[in-house]
Amino acid sequence: MRNHSVVSEFILLGLSADPQIQALLFVLFFVIYILTLMGNLMLLLVIRVDSQLHIPMYFFLGQLSFLDLCHSSVTVPKLLENLLSEKKTVSVECCMAQVFFVFATGGTESCLLAVMAYDRYVAITSPLLYGRVMSRQLCMGLVGGSWGLAFLDALINILVALNLDFCEAQNIHHFSCELPSLYPLSCSDVSASFTALLCSSLLHFFGNFFLIFFSYVHILITILSISSTKGRSKAFSTCSSHLTAVVFFYSSGLLRYLMPNSGSIQELIFSLQYSVVTPMLNPLIYSLKNKEVKAAVRRMLRRCF
Repeated sequence: MRNHSVVSEFILLGLSADPQIQALLFVLFFVIYILTLMGNLMLLLVIRVDSQLHIPMYFFLGQLSFLDLCHSSVTVPKLLENLLSEKKTVSVECCMAQVFFVFATGGTESCLLAVMAYDRYVAITSPLLYGRVMSRQLCMGLVGGSWGLAFLDALINILVALNLDFCEAQNIHHFSCELPSLYPLSCSDVSASFTALLCSSLLHFFGNFFLIFFSYVHILITILSISSTKGRSKAFSTCSSHLTAVVFFYSSGLLRYLMPNSGSIQELIFSLQYSVVTPMLNPLIYSLKNKEVKAAVRRMLRRCF
């Protein structure tokens, strides 16, 4: 399917038109991107080489780190390029490709966070059966299913979006191509694409959020039934990192796709949080709040130096 647009490229207006502010933003986001790459690659390496982390919880964490690398790399390189370039254009085809991969990686992260919540649910409510229930086959299936569902969801949305026509308007009031930002530029009926986006957002994101909520209700009931304060504290500490990641992701990503598109500063902040900031923070959240990861990092550093 191809659209019949007269427009062949869009202009990404970005975060600021002031060259001095653009230079400062370039330095800021370049540092954030480098930290994102280093943090997530370090976490992947630690999980790979340390045998004590070869359990389902850290298998999923490694997948999250790989996903954060992908999600960040979909948007940040183009953002950095536009901050240095006078010509801030992107072809319609490249813009649609970015829409697809933003949707696919964001959707996969939503699914993976639900899978990680289920993992914590099994670990806390059925610790003696944890190894049997969370088998390698199940873990691989859950991760593969997360990628498959998210890419199918993204494919459906992008196939519907390819029917949109773009005739005159070219300016995207954003630093990247996201589906809601394209609707004001279309000179054709956007209702089919908007309906597909709304339905997939409600089913995909809210479905996963419900699974996370259901898991944590049962986790909380189990933790409150533990008699010792030390036991409750230990059980809760295994969930705190994941809960923090869930809050960061859902407080920005879901709101961005459900709020009306207006090109407001709030939209840019939400997009920056889930596509730029959160991928940098996730490895910090999981390493600073997790004693086993910190111990594994120390063991690896001792072997290296």
